[in-house]
Amino acid sequence: MKLEGKIALITGGSQGLGKAIALKLAENGADIAIAYVGPAEPAEETCREIEALGRRVKSYVCDVRDEQAVEATVEAVKVDLGKVDILVNNAGVTRDGLMLTMKDEDYDAVLDINLKGAFHMTRACYRDFMRKKYGKIINISSIAGLVGNVGQVNYAASKAGLIGMSKSIAKELGSRGVCCNCIAPGFIATEMTKNIKEDNPLLQQVPMKKMGSPEDVANVALFLASPESDYITGETIRVDGGLAI
Repeated sequence: MKLEGKIALITGGSQGLGKAIALKLAENGADIAIAYVGPAEPAEETCREIEALGRRVKSYVCDVRDEQAVEATVEAVKVDLGKVDILVNNAGVTRDGLMLTMKDEDYDAVLDINLKGAFHMTRACYRDFMRKKYGKIINISSIAGLVGNVGQVNYAASKAGLIGMSKSIAKELGSRGVCCNCIAPGFIATEMTKNIKEDNPLLQQVPMKKMGSPEDVANVALFLASPESDYITGETIRVDGGLAI
């Protein structure tokens, strides 16, 4: 199996894209650590599904905005599972609204979780990745970070920031054998997009005329986590049906 013996830590891993990625990596041999906030039931269900695949799994309540909580979580993963080889920064939120009426707290919340949270997690794993001369960092960005979107100044800024941060990390850690890349999903069928219907004009802008699935994103995450991508770093791969062409 591609990821046999590897440990993957996935933020926002209890549901949606994070769950799909966790399951895909587990199917391919990785043991999984899930960091999440919110209700415990989805995390428990995801853990049961991963255990059914014969993999080890642990879940951790962790607010990625909290530097100390992040560091404690990474240390707990190393105690429980032995190490971290793959880090997937997936935790994210939206607080949409036009810039004119957007509240500072809504701007700050999105940047703190989507961007600063990824910074906290990556920094907590950084030294170990350097020491091992191995690591895969996968940041879940968005096409909004590439082309912008009306009503999402905060979200687009956070996702564009992830892309710039990933390029910088790739340059810092490349000589140590650590890869850092982004995935930029478009319209993916998750809880966040459940209100977008098939006849929505937004979908008509997608050349493939349909939404993607969480598995479409998970397949790219598997590639970036696997040895097949060992010479790819600082890249952003779109999973958007051609929307951002």
